Amino acid sequence: MNKLIAKPVIGKSNSKIQKLAVVDLGSNSFHLVLARIVEQDVQILLKEKLRVRLAQGLDHNLKLTQESIERGLKTLAIYAETLKGFHPDQVNIIATYTLRVAINAHEFLEQAKTIIPYPIKVVSGQEEARLIYQGVAHSMHYQRNRLVIDIGGGSTEFIIGKGFETLTLSSRNVGCVSLTKKHFGQGKINKKLFKNALLAAEQELEPIVDQYKKVSWQSTIGTSGTVSALIEIAHANNFCQGSLTYQALNDIKNALLKFEQLQQIKIPGLALERQHVIVGGLIIMLAIFELFDVDQIEYCDKALREGVLYEMEEHLQHEDIRERSITSLIKRVSVDQQQSDHVTQTCMQLLRQCQTGWNFTAMPETKLYLQWASVLHEVGLHINSSSYHKHSAYIVENASMLGFNQDELALLTTLLLLHRKKIRKELIPAMSLFESTFVIRLIVIFRLAILFNQKRQHGFLPSWLIKVNKADVKLEFPQKWLIDKALFTANLDTEKKQMLKLGIKLSYRGV
Repeated sequence: MNKLIAKPVIGKSNSKIQKLAVVDLGSNSFHLVLARIVEQDVQILLKEKLRVRLAQGLDHNLKLTQESIERGLKTLAIYAETLKGFHPDQVNIIATYTLRVAINAHEFLEQAKTIIPYPIKVVSGQEEARLIYQGVAHSMHYQRNRLVIDIGGGSTEFIIGKGFETLTLSSRNVGCVSLTKKHFGQGKINKKLFKNALLAAEQELEPIVDQYKKVSWQSTIGTSGTVSALIEIAHANNFCQGSLTYQALNDIKNALLKFEQLQQIKIPGLALERQHVIVGGLIIMLAIFELFDVDQIEYCDKALREGVLYEMEEHLQHEDIRERSITSLIKRVSVDQQQSDHVTQTCMQLLRQCQTGWNFTAMPETKLYLQWASVLHEVGLHINSSSYHKHSAYIVENASMLGFNQDELALLTTLLLLHRKKIRKELIPAMSLFESTFVIRLIVIFRLAILFNQKRQHGFLPSWLIKVNKADVKLEFPQKWLIDKALFTANLDTEKKQMLKLGIKLSYRGV
């Protein structure tokens, strides 16, 4: 039995999916949502929220404390019980700000594998913002531009969209937990601390203000816990009715500043669980109103989790936002489509012949990763031909690759960076979703596909075979053809030396 070398990812189940599950590992709370799809409509069956305050466990070096890791793992164990019996196709676990920035996030992710049998996908700030907008767009119809704001525990997302399309996306590293911890860490509250925290929030948000005002919007919508909590307080104290206003925010500010300690705060409408983070959330909201010239903000109770659910439903309908991201990028640069097709075809031949020996059946999306790498490998060619692989990797890494989680994007950029010239194994990043053995094997296949098509001549190669077994890779070519191709064999000899750096023993012979 071959060892499993890749973790399962969201794919398409052969059986009819009746239920879906999303787990949101937020900086303040962990959420679990169960839903079912009825006539392309998402119907919520169950919602669970457990306060974890993962962001509180980040020290000044962005390292998670063991205590916070254990809080998160205990919550995952509870959710694992709820998810028993779910097929991997039916479960999507999304991690946001804290696990995005923590320098030891891998410790949490590795321990989580022993607790919950589904991959955890750490998403970028832009991807989080896009998913938040999809949750709003599927629940609130609006034909003009709208600004959607989501104040989380560690970050705040800003999205301008129209209909189901996003126009501008941004994630800023300021949230109700992180701001409170930084400026009210001793538990005290007063006007001076409040003013300093407001200034800090404004400094974090200011760089995106002009860009957003240029795009413009006609409606402002807030999602998730902070906005909901502020509206609850405003309504309970008759500061406003309906949408949240700037005056209501100032009334809440005055009410909170009557207290000297966070733990003393008790006002109508404020839930106990929000007592220690409401000041930070209020300050961020005040900064938004002041910098973005917001008059009022409407609340939507759908956000990230619902966005993920709707995207899962779209995947069932064979739509993939990742394909759109790839297509959008190659439209902006000039690529040799014929060469991309040749490399893709060779990758598929190699993959078919390596399927059994390297157990690629454990990873249903292997084919996609190689196809995407083949399409994108020359996007950096117009910058510098001698180092185009580095430019291709940089462009993809820094482009707006919506739909890709951090590990998927890391895998793609790694394939682009190491598909030619010298191999530096230390450039292969640790990925929670993919075992290093799996990544190395994809690099081998991709490098060989590039090498086989180096002359950019269709039909240059005769019939060939590849045989793999663990770290051994054996190539076979017709004897007569091989003798006549001195340059090709010299390139194979060079490749043999490079692959040794990956622990791969490459050999070839004529038959």
